Amino acid sequence: MVNAPMARPTALVRMADAGDLYISWRWTHDLAATGIGIVPRAQLTAAITALNDALPDAGADPLRHALTDGAFASYGSELALAEVLSRTFLPYGLAKQLYELYQRGVRPHLRIQPSPRVAQVPWELLAPDPDVRLVEIADISLLAPASVVHAAGRPVRPWAGSRHLPVVGVLDPRVPGFRADSALGSVLGRMTAGDPVAELVAGYVAQRRWRPEVADPVEAFRRTDVDREWLGATLGAGASRLLYVGHVTAAAPATGRSEDAQLHLACGADAVGFAPPVRAHRPLSAKDLLLGTHGLPDADPADTTGRARWPVPSRVALIACESGGDLRFGEALGLATAMVHGGAETVTTGRWTLPTDLAFHRIAGAAPTSRPLQDAVRAIDAAHEEDDAVLAHGDWQRERLAAWRALRTVEHSPVLWGAFATLSTAPTD
Repeated sequence: MVNAPMARPTALVRMADAGDLYISWRWTHDLAATGIGIVPRAQLTAAITALNDALPDAGADPLRHALTDGAFASYGSELALAEVLSRTFLPYGLAKQLYELYQRGVRPHLRIQPSPRVAQVPWELLAPDPDVRLVEIADISLLAPASVVHAAGRPVRPWAGSRHLPVVGVLDPRVPGFRADSALGSVLGRMTAGDPVAELVAGYVAQRRWRPEVADPVEAFRRTDVDREWLGATLGAGASRLLYVGHVTAAAPATGRSEDAQLHLACGADAVGFAPPVRAHRPLSAKDLLLGTHGLPDADPADTTGRARWPVPSRVALIACESGGDLRFGEALGLATAMVHGGAETVTTGRWTLPTDLAFHRIAGAAPTSRPLQDAVRAIDAAHEEDDAVLAHGDWQRERLAAWRALRTVEHSPVLWGAFATLSTAPTD
């Protein structure tokens, strides 16, 4: 099934929590083609509970549970969960319209605005039929908050005009005060020139598009100089994309403070910012990206706005645990939203905790040669180089789904690739 990206039908799907969950949709090419669905509170609670039990986010040993005996650990249990999610969150009227398009060989684009309670649902995995997943009959992206997209003064950096600029990479930075095997330690492990992400860097180095400039691709990893000042200066010099692979500390939804989400760079504790220091390190918070230094006692009067300090490029990939966690808040002002606020058109983030390659090997017994996380980094990076990043991201997930069906081994499980979602600021009409 192949679509010309500009010709495919697009549906806007919006959700609202009000005890029950209300789902509405409309097709942009046919304003009369609308619908509303209601998920009763009890059914919603049961589905969310089943999903939460499968995620590597809770319990005494959440990664071990998710990789060995949770729903994502085997194909049969994952399919059963996907069918529960589909019965809950895919309204019959919308499913019927999607099936009719599928019968005509048309794969539409679903642009979903989830409510906070269902922000972690992996829409791509929904199974309206045991042999069909939603990602196979639709390309799927998330709607960025309209209040941010249309905010006064928000810069617009179209991909077409900036795609030739350098790629800025922050890959597994050394967080001051934390050893490689600690909570904010290495996520990629010791790198060699033959590893997938090192090969990715080598390609950009050969094109002279990689920042920081390195002679050896391995030098791009575990750096100590990629702090907030370096990031601001490097983005300010011009960039097409930002690729971040590392740690994010998501704000807890119960706090109501999505702006407290933190990106961990190589910043020392003496860096100026809103987040409190952690050992020898001060994280870069979403609040920093939104406000810059405005209101901070040690601020340079010349630096007041986040947009000025960190001019965000057209496309951003935040490959880190729950980097898209701001969508779980009624007022989304976290890292993903901050990137959109700063000028990004496309932002790819993680919905939940991402298992590392080491976790797949040690906990789940995956093949020693497998590199699920590194392969995901390469695929997301490649998608961000394409004209239609949403389509390319969907193609990758369809390929991963085919491998999961055929091989049914844990390194192909959507516990990793199902975590990624792409926000888009493209016009809704």
